[in-house]
Amino acid sequence: MAGEWRRVRLGDVAEINPDSINSAWPYSHIRYIDISSVGEGILIEPPQVMSLAEAPSRAKRLVQEGDTVLSTVRPGRRSMFYVKRAEPDLVVSTGFAVLRPRKGCIEPRYLYACIYDKAFTEFLVKREKGAAYPAVLPEDIADAMINLPTLAEQRAIAHILGTLDDKIELNRRMSETLEQMARTIFKAWFVDFEPVRAKMEGRWRRGQSLPGLPAHLYDLFPDRLNGRGFPDGWQLTTLGQHVDIERGIGYSTRELTTADSGVPLHNLNSVREGGGYKYEGIKFYKGPFDRRHVTRPGDVIVANTEQGHDRLLIGYAAVVPSLYGGNGLVSHHIYRLQVKESSYLTPAFICYLLNSRTIHEAVSNYATGTTVNMLPKDALRHPRFVLPPPHLIAYFNRIVTLCLQRQEQLVVETQAVAAVRDALLPKLVGGLVRIHHPQKILGGHP
Repeated sequence: MAGEWRRVRLGDVAEINPDSINSAWPYSHIRYIDISSVGEGILIEPPQVMSLAEAPSRAKRLVQEGDTVLSTVRPGRRSMFYVKRAEPDLVVSTGFAVLRPRKGCIEPRYLYACIYDKAFTEFLVKREKGAAYPAVLPEDIADAMINLPTLAEQRAIAHILGTLDDKIELNRRMSETLEQMARTIFKAWFVDFEPVRAKMEGRWRRGQSLPGLPAHLYDLFPDRLNGRGFPDGWQLTTLGQHVDIERGIGYSTRELTTADSGVPLHNLNSVREGGGYKYEGIKFYKGPFDRRHVTRPGDVIVANTEQGHDRLLIGYAAVVPSLYGGNGLVSHHIYRLQVKESSYLTPAFICYLLNSRTIHEAVSNYATGTTVNMLPKDALRHPRFVLPPPHLIAYFNRIVTLCLQRQEQLVVETQAVAAVRDALLPKLVGGLVRIHHPQKILGGHP
């Protein structure tokens, strides 16, 4: 390694947990991030806004732009994120270590790259203490040794890796936007009946386009609501009339394997809180199974189990993507729903129906249990909803299918970009790949 690179103690170039909430806190609330909200380099859930009275005792650590936030609990899970932007009321749990780069010593995003390096994770795992609740101390983090090139090379390395991270973040936001579009359309058309109300109130006339309501959709919707408050000609029905429901297969950890030697197993971790497919949760199974446990792309899966009673997961649905091939399996914590031949409902419609607030409340109200909540099949059979005509469901399905397909394309793109980043990062922070002319990389960037 060239002479200008040094090995330094992390605590000498970064402060650890520099700021905490105190009596001078100027707000009556906080935006709070707990460990459960953070994945590997990403915020899985947005910060929770809560009053100081509601805030847990662990809500103490303050963060600012350029900090690296790293979970000290079970460091092998690699729960961490880089603070690109920070609201002044942002607070994180004391289960995190907040690393703040010392100005003039280390570039913020280069520090994050060193923490994200799997060699750093391995260092922490060797120093974790506790069997039930393994964790590391801030002193363990401070004692880690990292490579420190010149500031110019740090900036170049940070720019390369940051550009890849920014692409991953952009894809994530695009996917969220597509999901929100689909949910907004479903709610407007099939819950609030907004197109029908717009007709009745004279806000939408033939040949006229409104935001989200182009003129060519005018004749797809009735002209009025009936006496029961839903569109004229639409009928009440139950989901049990339209789907077959099957619980998935039970399994042990011994029957789990790798992607190249097993069958995709869609499990409880495959459904996001609030609904939608969670690609990071896929497992692979190598044991025996029955045909009734097989699922195909386009099937709907529903979480039937949840630890606790918050109902953040139980009863929510996702559509099985095509990314994992033609056939997969579902675990026993999942119900698989397939549309009956006699029904014209589509998987996309069913998924967004189950993820709508009113139907999810009706479904999750069937959950029972003390420590673990369980959902019976009847929870999916009995709730009633208003059934739109076939042509309108088909039109909605075309829109949402395009959204789901684009979301899956974004996942594939993201996986490819992440693979490049993960291959490049240890070589760059380890000095195995050198940047001899950093200014050429940086161009006009500071």
